[in-house]
Amino acid sequence: MKNTLLTRGTLLGTAAVLALGLTACGAEDSADASAPASDTSSSMESSSPSAESSAMPAMAEPFGAGCAAVPADGEGSFAGMTDDPVATAASNNPALSTLVSAVQAAGLGDSLNSAADITVLAPANAAFEAVPADALNALLADQAQLTAVLTHHVIEGRLAPDELAGTHTTLNGDQVTIEGSGEDFTVAAEGTVLGQMDAGVICGDVQTANATVYILDQVLAPPAA
Repeated sequence: MKNTLLTRGTLLGTAAVLALGLTACGAEDSADASAPASDTSSSMESSSPSAESSAMPAMAEPFGAGCAAVPADGEGSFAGMTDDPVATAASNNPALSTLVSAVQAAGLGDSLNSAADITVLAPANAAFEAVPADALNALLADQAQLTAVLTHHVIEGRLAPDELAGTHTTLNGDQVTIEGSGEDFTVAAEGTVLGQMDAGVICGDVQTANATVYILDQVLAPPAA
């Protein structure tokens, strides 16, 4: 990757992280139907968002060829991720291990876990591996720049696939433009760290307790100041 990675202004993107298929809630006892659903406790330090502030949308299964890299079962599977906040859910998914390391280095885990409703554009491991090692290591060592890059990957509100295309304001205070429809979404090459080709969603509509996640094949870069 070019040295433009670290000179694009306040780089930003949110590492959040991803994954999950909807788990159907069992309602075995009709007498309990009117009682509020109990909160699922997070296994991490951060508290998970309340049910009132982060209602998980009832949607179809995640889509995209990259979904094959997500474990079929366990806490890192689509089903397993639904009851954990996004940073915790991602930490259980080996397909997002580099993103999780970046989130931890930036100290963003608690913030992402406690956010009410967000959409996370989560770079897969291969997206980080494509960045030259010296540039990536320098970014990981600079907390301010890393925070900017990661928060650029986070959008307020849960965006369903039919809402994803368009220009959205990120938690970094800048904008990201997503093009496409159906199951085919991209971010233009100039909006990526490498700047060579469009970034694509390789696994979309992944649900966690407080976020909808779209896994990308490239790391995005905030617009230059």
